[in-house]
Amino acid sequence: MTIAQTIQCEEALRLLAVYLDGELHGADHTNVENHLKTCRSCFSRGEFERRLKAELGELSHDVVRPGFEQHIRQLITQFTASSPKRSDE
Repeated sequence: MTIAQTIQCEEALRLLAVYLDGELHGADHTNVENHLKTCRSCFSRGEFERRLKAELGELSHDVVRPGFEQHIRQLITQFTASSPKRSDE
């Protein structure tokens, strides 16, 4: 049996990513869960990060065409070559 304690926002947010990944156990898990139930601000942050994580997870399923990385590197090279130089460089 774990003993739940009241934790502050700073501690809850520090543990939030591990909590959302399902890797937080015991008293820490219970403490974060209870904090999110009572703190609207941290709950909102948790919901945002949970949704963001889900959206980013979906992006990893997209197939990138061959040569895409080289194309991006060429664009960066062209951009940096055509950028005006600052006088303090």
